[in-house]
Amino acid sequence: MNTHQPSPLGTVTPWPIWALGIFLLVVLAGVTLQMKVFGVAPPQPHEAVQWERKLSFVGQSNGDIAVLDVATKQEVARFQGEQGFLRGSLRALNRERKRSGMNPDLPFQLTGHVDGRITLLDTATGQRLSLESFGPTNSAVFSQLQWAKPAS
Repeated sequence: MNTHQPSPLGTVTPWPIWALGIFLLVVLAGVTLQMKVFGVAPPQPHEAVQWERKLSFVGQSNGDIAVLDVATKQEVARFQGEQGFLRGSLRALNRERKRSGMNPDLPFQLTGHVDGRITLLDTATGQRLSLESFGPTNSAVFSQLQWAKPAS
């Protein structure tokens, strides 16, 4: 018993279907070639900068993290204890520096944008963390460094 009905189009695939398939393959090959030749441009933030500060984060023998203002070479903050988000962020950026063979002593750039975003840029690798993506509590860990002054 044959339950299969023959197609009204017949057994041959119509030419528009073949043309559409070939067109899609050509477009896919063109996009792939363009990405391989020109690469993919990283997203660039277009928001205006309200403030920025270059900082170095230095691990201390007692486990603290000292934050140095690169311009004055003075300690402006010290983080004690676990500081999970701060340590995790710095660890991720430093891991990329080490993997790329970059200088671990180059500063980081903390930037506040007019729209309220805060970013931490690794000046060695160009990697950027959008700190507000991790929530206001975690972002506040870094935003307090905007106005931090050297201890007297």
